[in-house]
Amino acid sequence: MPGSRTGRPPVQRPVRRPATPRAPRENPVLGLYLRARRAWDRPLTAYYLILGGSLLITVLGLVMVYSASQITALQMSLPGSYFFRKQLLAAAIGGVLLLVASRMPVKLHRALAYPILAGAVFLMALVQIPGIGLSVNGNQNWISLGGSFQIQPSEFGKLALVLWGADLLARKQDKKLLTQWKHMLVPLVPVAFMLLGLIMLGGDMGTAIILTAILFGLLWLAGAPTRLFVGVLSIAATLGVILIKTSPNRMARLQCIGATEPKSGVADCWQAVHGIYALASGGLFGSGLGASVEKWGQLPEAHTDFIFAVTGEELGLAGTLSVLALFAALGYAGIRVAGRTEDPFVRYAAGGVTTWITAQAVINMGAVLGLLPIAGVPLPLFSYGGSALLPTMFAIGLLIAFAREDPAARMALSMRQPRFGRKRAGGPVRGPRRWNTMRRRAKAARSSGER
Repeated sequence: MPGSRTGRPPVQRPVRRPATPRAPRENPVLGLYLRARRAWDRPLTAYYLILGGSLLITVLGLVMVYSASQITALQMSLPGSYFFRKQLLAAAIGGVLLLVASRMPVKLHRALAYPILAGAVFLMALVQIPGIGLSVNGNQNWISLGGSFQIQPSEFGKLALVLWGADLLARKQDKKLLTQWKHMLVPLVPVAFMLLGLIMLGGDMGTAIILTAILFGLLWLAGAPTRLFVGVLSIAATLGVILIKTSPNRMARLQCIGATEPKSGVADCWQAVHGIYALASGGLFGSGLGASVEKWGQLPEAHTDFIFAVTGEELGLAGTLSVLALFAALGYAGIRVAGRTEDPFVRYAAGGVTTWITAQAVINMGAVLGLLPIAGVPLPLFSYGGSALLPTMFAIGLLIAFAREDPAARMALSMRQPRFGRKRAGGPVRGPRRWNTMRRRAKAARSSGER
């Protein structure tokens, strides 16, 4: 090798390699979207959404019932926590019903359809007997259970129509009879109209609207043709117009849509306008829990039908949007359960329950926002009222049971390892738990004479 001028060997420089192109950076928004989509597609997503969403709505509802009902209870010379304690008792009983319903097999749910329907019809007929039925706010749809406890049978009529209608349509689908319009309508529509008639005898237009929504939800899931669907809808709309035209109270409620003054002509829109005032004064994050002004006698039914207005005043836009998001998640999970099952009864029952809860939430919040007439229906799982809470929580248990029955969800649940106790058979073998290791170390220390 020839040397350099200085007599030193030349420096061997490393050969430069061609630069490799760098991988493009992942878009963080796209990555977040893909991760969220993978999370939504997991087998247990609907199960956790139904369970977690319903529990969050119920707990937040208990907090708001306590806050919104204190002034009303004190004005009635009752303890401030009177309505909260009754709602907490109803939530505890409803939790037991939810647990029982979520563990019951589908066959037992179908077997309970006819007894629940017969019991609901019997109780709704008892309401019309003088001396048994009670009238509250002009509607005779209550039965006294003694003391301060009352029951509203029409709330159980919603659950009865869902279970019985789902079982009826599932049996007819198995026999391939739903292709004939008479089998699709009879006896589903006559029984639904019988329930509607018993409800309207007491003057409860709001519950009748929810029951009508459940009926149309079942017909839509059954694949009713457009002409048949429009025909039944026209009959129901005609009857609704007649019932509204013949009632000055209902006409007054219709005139309060979008009202900005407490009184607009012959209609007294005090409740509707003060609901808007409560929402408007809440701002972004509200005035603080318990700091509502409208609940001090200005807003009627602050802890029942208009609890969403108090929520907006105390928790602001953030609180109301959170409630909306929870109901949206619950509705999405119910639609997912109904869409992914192969069992016709599960599809009809899950669709009916989802229609029930979603329609009732939309009607309640729409009335508070001044977009719909005040129908007098509570916000599901949120407003005060044990008669509405108990069947709704049982219906949530139905959705949880149906979500568990999905084959992929069942497999995912079977592969889960319990935190404590003996492991399930067939699951992967893992190392000992840390608390087991610490317990063995403690035993070894005692055996060496240490105490």
